[in-house]
Amino acid sequence: MDLSRIDLGPERDRRSIIALLAQGVLDPRLAALAWLLVEKRVPLVVAAGPSGTGKTVLLRALLGFLPQGTKVRTIAGEWETWAWLPADVRTELGILVYGDRAAGDPSTAAETGSVLVVPEFSSHLPVYAWNGTARTAIRLASRGFGLGGTVHGESLEDVLGVLGGPGIGATADELSHLGLVLVVRAVDPALGERSRRRVVAAHYVRPVALDAGGHVQRLGPAVLATWDAATDTFEDFAWGVLPEIAARLGLRSGDLDLERDRRAAYLEALTSAGIDEESSVAAAIAAYGR
Repeated sequence: MDLSRIDLGPERDRRSIIALLAQGVLDPRLAALAWLLVEKRVPLVVAAGPSGTGKTVLLRALLGFLPQGTKVRTIAGEWETWAWLPADVRTELGILVYGDRAAGDPSTAAETGSVLVVPEFSSHLPVYAWNGTARTAIRLASRGFGLGGTVHGESLEDVLGVLGGPGIGATADELSHLGLVLVVRAVDPALGERSRRRVVAAHYVRPVALDAGGHVQRLGPAVLATWDAATDTFEDFAWGVLPEIAARLGLRSGDLDLERDRRAAYLEALTSAGIDEESSVAAAIAAYGR
């Protein structure tokens, strides 16, 4: 994935996923699972408290797992018109734009498979997504669009509170499609810029679905991993929800487990080899499995 095509604001800090692994921000098994999810356009939200904690750095690095050729749309905050959406999708969501294109217009057909990038869900700057813009992005994620975004919050509860609270107002069913939510924290705050950054919690938000009998199933979020401060290591809890994730990705549970291990080993090998420059990592990710 050419990360230069993704606009996440000022280029204050750019690091590849391998650089972040080498720094211990997350571990290879969590990164491998994120790779599998992002590759299939499962929505991704990175949360952190204070600005400068590294949520944008991590989001950009993880978006590098998107396959080559993926259509990416950076949401333009207060200026977003949604004119690029297929007309039938705009009609469904009640979006009116000047000079609507026809629903069958081939120039809009590929947009349904787009990944929406939200630099930040907040009202702090006009370029960020808030109010109806943010709600529309979340609603599109619940309708099959990919999503990558950041938000201020130090827990999953904070994330759901911001996105479902006043100002955005996404419903619980819409928020159930958030997919992978990672919470990043500076774990040595007294050290300032030299503080270690860690993904202290990774969650899989399970989408509302229908069971075999047509009944609505609403399952609570699952913890995928947590960071252990005493050992500076990550505890893996994903095994409990891997069968559900496998079904969402079109895989058998055992195959998902094996593929996760293979990708984790691949990432470890890149880390050991010191291959951490962004373009080199992009080439290595694209070459995986060939």
